[in-house]
Amino acid sequence: MRELILLSGKGGTGKTTVAASFAHLAERKVMVDADVDAANLELVLSPQVKEKHEFRGGKVAIIEPALCTACERCAEVCRFQAVQQREGEYLIDPIACEGCAVCYYECPSEAIHLEEPVSGHWFISDTSYGPLVHAQLRPAQENSGKLVTIVKQEARQLALAQGCDLIIVDGPPGIGCPVIATTAGADLALLVTEPTVAGVHDLERILSTVAHFGVPPLVCINKYDINPQVSQAIAEDCAARDLPLIGSIPFDQAVTEAMVQGRSVVSYSRSPASQAIERLWKETKRFLDS
Repeated sequence: MRELILLSGKGGTGKTTVAASFAHLAERKVMVDADVDAANLELVLSPQVKEKHEFRGGKVAIIEPALCTACERCAEVCRFQAVQQREGEYLIDPIACEGCAVCYYECPSEAIHLEEPVSGHWFISDTSYGPLVHAQLRPAQENSGKLVTIVKQEARQLALAQGCDLIIVDGPPGIGCPVIATTAGADLALLVTEPTVAGVHDLERILSTVAHFGVPPLVCINKYDINPQVSQAIAEDCAARDLPLIGSIPFDQAVTEAMVQGRSVVSYSRSPASQAIERLWKETKRFLDS
């Protein structure tokens, strides 16, 4: 079984557009949306949820008013200023609480206990392109990396159960914890960039990230024709580093039209972008099979 991840280092490069098209083109695969903070692959794949599971990512402290003596010891030891006083009653702000448990151990009246609230959900769904494993983390919740790890583990088990030989992961933007969790254990990374100053900068960052985990990278330039000079500079830099630049996708209004219709561009039309993505998939598959 092979695991292909699509990363970008920043949002808005067209990574999910490519991932949705790969879902249409690839066979015997399980799709994963690892952007648990702002999942959007499902907007194109239109999943029908089969399983919904709770995710509990961390603990928060709770004060029992009946036991609290208002000694203020919890407020003194809390480094995150999560303890608040309202109408003479001490409460803990669940957003500010880091679950460190210092207040729990310091409370002389044992009025504080720790709870593990639901931080989000993960799902196994059916789509017209095959199974999709995805998740949704609630706002301001932590442990997105842990949730990504769960989603990837479930996708691997699903692929084994259904005899699929490929997992395609639409990764989150940036280089933070969810990206690290996405990258760990992958076999190949397709890095989608754009010919802008921010795109070049963030390509450099994501290259360093996948290199740290020893994941071989491939590079694709999306909307390459909006700035041919920068695209050429990216191509020359890839050549100098011996990085495979396996595709260049032109700016194409059909991509936006397909997104409005909730479809992948390769299933929507035979536009220039669609044909470029088909060639990109063939090249990606060649590396996966090698």
